[in-house]
Amino acid sequence: MNIRHLTFRLLQVHVEVVRRGSVSEAARRLHLTQPTVSQQLKRLREAVGEPLLETRQGRLEPTEAGLELYRASREVLGRFDDFADYLDALRGGRRGHFSIALVNTAQYVLPRLLGPFNRAYPEVEVTVHIGNRQQMLRRFDRQEDDLYVFSHPPSLEHALAGRFLRNPLVMVAPRDHPATREPGWDLERLLGERLLLREPGSATRMMTERWLLEQGLATGPTMQMASNEAIRVGIASGLGLAILSEHVLPPEHPDLVTLPVPGLPIESHWQFIARRDQRLAHSALGFLRFARDHLEECVEARFVCNEIFGLLAGLEVVEA
Repeated sequence: MNIRHLTFRLLQVHVEVVRRGSVSEAARRLHLTQPTVSQQLKRLREAVGEPLLETRQGRLEPTEAGLELYRASREVLGRFDDFADYLDALRGGRRGHFSIALVNTAQYVLPRLLGPFNRAYPEVEVTVHIGNRQQMLRRFDRQEDDLYVFSHPPSLEHALAGRFLRNPLVMVAPRDHPATREPGWDLERLLGERLLLREPGSATRMMTERWLLEQGLATGPTMQMASNEAIRVGIASGLGLAILSEHVLPPEHPDLVTLPVPGLPIESHWQFIARRDQRLAHSALGFLRFARDHLEECVEARFVCNEIFGLLAGLEVVEA
């Protein structure tokens, strides 16, 4: 590899193409023409001396060498972003940018932290990505974000985790369900009704299916739905029951009721996750410190499980 031919621009182009999976989308993001991006990819391939990208199912994907270059490029570019943040801090400004990726159900709570944080630090830009667990695991594996929120952290040695909020899963039914007024409705009987489920890859579905397996219980008919909102509407319309995060329920939900079923709720916790092999932006560290210090002010006290200090301690060791 002729390292003298590598430039920051070439590394930026490679990172964007790997992220977007397309020359045209990368060109749009970088405000370049497609021929310019293609030419720079060619220069980069010649400088490295190995194929870096290949087409799979109509999408550009990195080769093994391309993935390693992507990771190295993110590290190099990230360090210079950190340096820019450091200079800003020296000049007395509180600004910067970080990206946080959330599993779907966490979107009902994180704004309660991000709103006060934004008011306290208006010059910090935050990008939020939301998806199911499998989608967030892919983002984690490709180091696409600074922070992640999972109910179950990735089982990888480079994940640092800190719990911050209880995430109980409860049985939700329409308010006029017979179980609200008739005795004898145990969990096994309830599971004989249609159960509304999220798609495979959803953390809520994964935890529900694991819990049912541990209890030796089987479901009756099921219906898969694409979002928590669709499930809420489905329950209210009488389509079936669901096991959902309690946070999914709005403060006022006249059409829904939580059933007090023995064995429920399923207890889980949301956790902030960072990678120990990736330098964390100063602004992301600032957000974690803000969450540590103000969590009890931002969310309902009965849900708080503030172990963010442990995550910050681990990150400080890594940074040292």
